[in-house]
Amino acid sequence: MQTRIETKKPSTTKRMIIMLLLVGLLLLLLVGWNVGGRMMMKEAMSKMTAPPQTVSSTKAGKQEWQPQQSAVGTLRAARGADLAFEVAGLVTKVAVRSGDEVKQGDLLVQLFDADEQAQLKQFEAAASLAEVTFNRAKQQLASQAISKADYDTAVADLKAKQAAVAQQQAVIAKKQLRAPFAGRAGIVTLSPGAYVNPGAAIVTLQQLDPVYVDFFVPQRNLAALKVGQPATLRLDAFPGRAFEGKLTAVNPKVDGDTRNVQAEVLVANPDQALTPGMFANVEVAVGSQESLLTLPQSAVTFNPYGETVFLVARSGKKDAQGKEEMPIAQQAFVTTGAKRGDQVAIVKGIDEGAEIVTSGQLKLKNGTPLIIDNTVQPPDQTSPKPQEH
Repeated sequence: MQTRIETKKPSTTKRMIIMLLLVGLLLLLLVGWNVGGRMMMKEAMSKMTAPPQTVSSTKAGKQEWQPQQSAVGTLRAARGADLAFEVAGLVTKVAVRSGDEVKQGDLLVQLFDADEQAQLKQFEAAASLAEVTFNRAKQQLASQAISKADYDTAVADLKAKQAAVAQQQAVIAKKQLRAPFAGRAGIVTLSPGAYVNPGAAIVTLQQLDPVYVDFFVPQRNLAALKVGQPATLRLDAFPGRAFEGKLTAVNPKVDGDTRNVQAEVLVANPDQALTPGMFANVEVAVGSQESLLTLPQSAVTFNPYGETVFLVARSGKKDAQGKEEMPIAQQAFVTTGAKRGDQVAIVKGIDEGAEIVTSGQLKLKNGTPLIIDNTVQPPDQTSPKPQEH
């Protein structure tokens, strides 16, 4: 009789436990590998040093700055007007050319006035007769040859005739366009034979020396403005040239809509380079000079979260070869103030004499080794001038 040997198979529960143990061991290996790799990478990166970067630098120093109130203004002639006739008429003479310098009272344009001149002669003749009558009545009154009433009638008649002459002269004067003040005439397009209507602008007349500059300042700066303060005028049309003037008036009323106040500066214009209507940058010197810590604007990085600079930190230590250790970059927050040309005032954040990076900041971070090369420096002028290349 044969004996059958039965093989006992492991249960399903044991197989699941073995599988879970194998999966757990695999996960532990993967986690260990990942953590170990990160630790090794972190250790390697901590041992790595940033490559040195070439930058330029400068020492922060103090300068004497004159506080200024800056604004954009508009030039206005000391006296200017668009001249026109009060009456209509036919042009018979144009005595001015475009751009002429005219004197006060000079005839510019003449209208036809032959009829008015003829009437004036009639009135003058009547006035002459009235004057003769008056003189005769005066003599007769002295000898009591006429009554006082007749004498009064002669006096009144003479005054009436003289008034008629004056009235006619005024009518004739309206036919003549004369310069109300000395100045420069504008473009003249009128010709003899043209008919002009009353009120139509014939020619503009501008007195160009001196000129005024009108500008507005916020009401919070009103207390700093005083009549007589010196002012400087700069225009894009004349790069590198400054026109000197003085503050002549401040409007006693603040604009209710903008809360700004209007002021004017008087500027001499002997060569008549300045023209009414031009825009100009106005700088009024207010208060006394201040000693401020300044830097080139290129040294300051302006960010939404604040302004920063990079200081050149020198340890003063020497390496094994006796050479001084390479300086490193150290970032610092600063508070900036007023600006003058290429310069900016530093209110706080650094001390006088601190060495600041002026170019190459974009490739820097804290601890970056620095190579200082000051052969080329960024512009650092209070009043920069344009350069032609």
